[in-house]
Amino acid sequence: MAQYNFIAIEKKWQQYWQDNGTFHQPGPGQAGFDAAKPKMYVLDMFPYPSGAGLHVGHPEGYTATDIVCRYKRMKGYNVLHPMGYDSFGLPAEQYAVEHGVHPRETTEKNIANIERQIKMFGFSYDWSRKIATTDVEYYRWTQWIFLKMFNSWYDPQADAARPIEELINKLESGELLVDLAGRVVEPPPDGSFSAIAGLPAEDIKFAELTPQERREVIDTNRLAYMAQVPVNWCPKLGTVLANEEVTNEGKSERGNYPVFRRNLKQWMLRITAYATRLLEDIELVDWPEPIKIMQRNWIGKSHGASVDFEIASPAGDTITVYTTRPDTLYGATYMVLAPEHPLLEQITTPEHQDAVADYLEQVANRSDLERMTEGKDKTGVFTGAYAINPLNEEQIPIWTADYVMMGYGTGAIMAVPAHDTRDHEFAMRFALPIRPILRRRDEDDARYVAEMTAEQFDMLWKAMTDDPSLCPALRGIGAGNIDSFAPAGRVYNPAVDDPNINPILRMSIQTKRMIFVGPDGLSKLVAATCPNLQLTPYPQCTAELSDELEYIHSGPIDGLAPEEGKARMIEIVAERELGRAQTRYKLRDWLFSRQRYWGEPFPIVHCDDCGAVALGEDQLPLTLPAMADFSPAVSDDPTAPPEPPLGKMTDWLSVSCPRCDKPARRELNTMPQWAGSCWYYLRYLDPENSETFCDRASADYWLGKGDAGGVDLYVGGAEHAVLHLLYSRFWHKVLFDLGYVSSPEPFAKLFNQGMITSFTYRNGKGVCVPNTEVDFREDGPHDKDGEKLTESVEKMSKSLKNVVNPDDVIGQYGADTFRLYEMFMGPLDASKPWNTRDVPGLHRFLQRAWRLVVDNEEKNQPALLCDQGSEEVEKALHKLIKKAGLDIEAMKFNTAIAAMMEFVNTCFKAGGLDKTQAQRFVLVLAPFAPHIAEELWQKLGHGASLAHEPFPTYDEAMLVESTIELPVQVNGKVRAKITVPADAPQDDILTAAMAQKKVDDAIGEKTVVKKIIIPGRLVNLVVK
Repeated sequence: MAQYNFIAIEKKWQQYWQDNGTFHQPGPGQAGFDAAKPKMYVLDMFPYPSGAGLHVGHPEGYTATDIVCRYKRMKGYNVLHPMGYDSFGLPAEQYAVEHGVHPRETTEKNIANIERQIKMFGFSYDWSRKIATTDVEYYRWTQWIFLKMFNSWYDPQADAARPIEELINKLESGELLVDLAGRVVEPPPDGSFSAIAGLPAEDIKFAELTPQERREVIDTNRLAYMAQVPVNWCPKLGTVLANEEVTNEGKSERGNYPVFRRNLKQWMLRITAYATRLLEDIELVDWPEPIKIMQRNWIGKSHGASVDFEIASPAGDTITVYTTRPDTLYGATYMVLAPEHPLLEQITTPEHQDAVADYLEQVANRSDLERMTEGKDKTGVFTGAYAINPLNEEQIPIWTADYVMMGYGTGAIMAVPAHDTRDHEFAMRFALPIRPILRRRDEDDARYVAEMTAEQFDMLWKAMTDDPSLCPALRGIGAGNIDSFAPAGRVYNPAVDDPNINPILRMSIQTKRMIFVGPDGLSKLVAATCPNLQLTPYPQCTAELSDELEYIHSGPIDGLAPEEGKARMIEIVAERELGRAQTRYKLRDWLFSRQRYWGEPFPIVHCDDCGAVALGEDQLPLTLPAMADFSPAVSDDPTAPPEPPLGKMTDWLSVSCPRCDKPARRELNTMPQWAGSCWYYLRYLDPENSETFCDRASADYWLGKGDAGGVDLYVGGAEHAVLHLLYSRFWHKVLFDLGYVSSPEPFAKLFNQGMITSFTYRNGKGVCVPNTEVDFREDGPHDKDGEKLTESVEKMSKSLKNVVNPDDVIGQYGADTFRLYEMFMGPLDASKPWNTRDVPGLHRFLQRAWRLVVDNEEKNQPALLCDQGSEEVEKALHKLIKKAGLDIEAMKFNTAIAAMMEFVNTCFKAGGLDKTQAQRFVLVLAPFAPHIAEELWQKLGHGASLAHEPFPTYDEAMLVESTIELPVQVNGKVRAKITVPADAPQDDILTAAMAQKKVDDAIGEKTVVKKIIIPGRLVNLVVK
């Protein structure tokens, strides 16, 4: 019998597909395009070409999409399935700096290696559409899209982006005006005047402004604009970093260098203008719910009120606070300003200036991520100033603390420690008042909280264990349960099992030595054993709004339920002109500058007279200049001015202003890595077009025009939920508003594959042993010296020495085996560990499939064991065809492969299959293991590739089983199995069951007292 030579077979068919353009997909207007076919655009998140290449986890999504694409081609679809490379970015540049090699050289080398690896798998990509974000002809259009944003503004009346010329025309005609803060405003017909944002303003005509003021008004309303903003500055990398590129310890993710907060003038993209649409349109797409939730939370829409607090001392200014809980105003006991708040220096009293200055220096280097971390020990200092609560006119102290962010809300909060976790932690830390203003309706007495010393805890514990009856507050929790808290050694909470306990309190007692007491026995016990213990009021109710709660100590809303009270308080604030209702978003504009070399240059020049001026489209692309020294200006001084590498190119940076022809200088920052990945799915549609970024007809066809539209299937990791996916949606909506695409969303369906992890092996010293050096014995893994190793499942990492290279697996077993194993490991969206020891099982399956067809290699004769296949095989084949199709559509590839294995077993048991059955089976196998399927198809007498052959169909009538097998139980224990017609009457089934010798032996002399038949499942005879 001919051997299954997978190496030769896979090489042969990969070359055939390449030479014949098997997977080239023409588009609208191209030769060979068939508009009558349905379309399917399937996209993988394109890889970053790192020097390490691919490990076995990377091809998981690629394999899944390839199965779908091959299946859809066989179902008669036009299938667009491209591949490219996300090749700009900090990692490539930093590697180049450290090794003295130009990033373009390393990037091209890495792309060549990864492309070699990808092609080993036989994926059906249309390589004629390949792009890389570093290609000049690609980033030309990235620059073009940026200029579209620069030359646009967001018109709130149209709720869409519009050309900036329309804003200028409206301002010049007086249709729009400018307020004193420089905001564009619209005067209402009645003559009163308010800004579009709802804030009062004064009537200023655009023509009354100076030329510079007019330019500033226009520039600050562009979708791409420059602003002085607080950033994460890493002087050792010489660049600004996004929050996501900074660790919780305030270090750079790349290099682990210190990161500092400072204000720099940066390019920003106005993604906040699209907050509402981004939030609402997420409901249009078929995405995993966890991803939708992450985007909703990132956008962070909230309803509340902006409330004005006058400063009591020093008097004169007002601090505006945005709160989602204006109903808790009566519970505000202090105020906190962000360290960056513009009024902080002004309101700080002389005697507190040194302490505030020291604190600002202390927190200056903390990243936003570190500052927002829950459970972090709270820090802060008192400013010496007081604010006046506008409702009860109580003076409350003003503190500054880094848990309040300038980028969220107004940079100032009213603190309500009784009903907010972080405010409570801060109040406990600094002994600030805690005033509850919500309680359960059936709760007449307050509960109390106290933080205890170890000695006080021991005294109380001894008294309680001596006589638990002293404490009726235990509410039925017995003494045995009391003991269960003892091992903690520091926390006792008699109400810990009460579902109504405040979660804020629960968090506190888990981290501190605290006691929760009531007005009854326990409070008396505390008074007797710890007379000096200070008890702080704390309600036994949640911070969440519930109809079971009511307001207390809250004036006009006392006794109301929370939802009613919140609505009424917003009305009161507005009626008394203390503030206004507002809807806000947590989302902030996108910081779009990087002080590095390896990124897209901005097509902008800066002129002293004209400001930021865009290059003409005929001047694109603005290419990166060739540089021998592209390293950034690094420093140990966090205050050193940024010096981007492009600043070294004096000839390149000096230009004439496109508007006035006076001397100007180019923008020296570059775009972030996210820029190129925001729109690559569009360039795939028309990659050779030199006239536009994408032909409109191609976009209309491949992305559609439905409610959402977009790529039909997008597969990639969930880690991109709130960066790439959100940024792409933003860019796409801008292009949609400007008329360049017809779908409002870029990706109609998203699927997140699970992470493929790996086994990590460690010796007795905790040192990781490479998985290639592990000897697997009956008692477990050992190293080469015989020492037994511990085994754990972890993420693949060089440091853990558990990375599995796909080159090795394919070299030993072949690409088809690799593909099948990776899809058979488990559900596609689940995380699962790679185990090379399981791969041979899938290889054996392919060898068995091979033996069904191939016999004599020299004569090229198929090994058909029968001229006419059995009905059993035919029925099994129809069942397989249906299941495989449904499973591919549902991305359940593991169960489809299991069904193919079952079918092969059926064929061997039946003694073989005929030619037509073999052909249909090969076509079902083809999307999963295309190389062996092509070879078997050829050996079955076909000359051309099967890639576009129709997927087999099934007959529903063949799915109906004529007979069924039923287990027969006696008193619940299986004694025999019977085969009966599927429609057999119950009497016939019982007769067949009772006729079985093993059943008769089990019954013996006993009497059958009950006969149970579960149709299609089993027969059970109950005997006594």
